Amino acid sequence: MCVNPTLSHDLDKWVNADNAIVAMPKEYPAGHYISRHQHDRGQLVYAASGVMELRTADEYWVIPPLRGVWIPPHVEHEMTTRTQVSLRTLYVNVDAFADALPTKAEGVTISPLLKELLACAAAFPVNYPAGSFESRLLSLALEEMRRAVETGLRLPTGKDKRLQRLCFELSKKPGDQRSLAEWGRFVGATARTLTRLFQAETGMPFTAWRQQLRIIDAVPRLISGERIGRVSESLGYSSQASFTAMFKRVTGKVPSFYSKA
Repeated sequence: MCVNPTLSHDLDKWVNADNAIVAMPKEYPAGHYISRHQHDRGQLVYAASGVMELRTADEYWVIPPLRGVWIPPHVEHEMTTRTQVSLRTLYVNVDAFADALPTKAEGVTISPLLKELLACAAAFPVNYPAGSFESRLLSLALEEMRRAVETGLRLPTGKDKRLQRLCFELSKKPGDQRSLAEWGRFVGATARTLTRLFQAETGMPFTAWRQQLRIIDAVPRLISGERIGRVSESLGYSSQASFTAMFKRVTGKVPSFYSKA
């Protein structure tokens, strides 16, 4: 039987562990910020409860429950908690495995099986014996993670500093209605330059990027039980119907699909 994990504040114990896969539990309050850093190990980031934001050099993620992110070794990342978060992390020595693990950040669907495996693993000691129950369960968790890679709630943010600043500011308030020309005055670039940068560095025009951001912002809020009307209003839509139409056009699902999740 798995028990509630004992939290630790000594990160080095996990990232420098002898075992190839180790699990770390952590509790964070809402608004907690972890500055940009990297690890020698790969890392599966998952919240048993709560919502997190994660940024790499050129991508922005929102991570609600039942979603995770795989971060390869040496990929710089930073994290902010939107709500109180119960973090469950696997640290993986990728060199210990013959089968290649993803070499770029990837979304991971937390299946019911993976959810239970991670909950149980959170109680494991770092120095478990080779060939033990802990070793077998963690290996199964890694296998389940491998087959659960998905697109996830992610957005490219590009590498140009002006583009990144625009994306960062807009991600803080996705309902901001400023035009690309107005954003250009804010970040010090012409609308034409920003139009080119969005297409070249994110693969989509500004309007599509902002639309995708609003969906990424809406999904965890809907999952948490926030009313659809309140979400649509905060994102700048004139009516719930127009928000629902956009949401279904882009995702193939109506917002209530997530509010029942």
